[in-house]
Amino acid sequence: MASAGDDATVRFWSPAAGRPLGEPLTGHHGPVTGVSFAPKGGLLSTTGTDRTVRLWPTPAV
Repeated sequence: MASAGDDATVRFWSPAAGRPLGEPLTGHHGPVTGVSFAPKGGLLSTTGTDRTVRLWPTPAV
């Protein structure tokens, strides 16, 4: 699971443990407004109010 933050970060979460996986991802320069996993896995795309789209590798679980 992934979440977008008003603090310009993205976090991966462990639903079973109910806690974040690793450190937050940074790179956006403003609130993150959307997250979407690639259909075949391996990547997460995010969008933000900074008018950028970023791609992140997903963690191995």
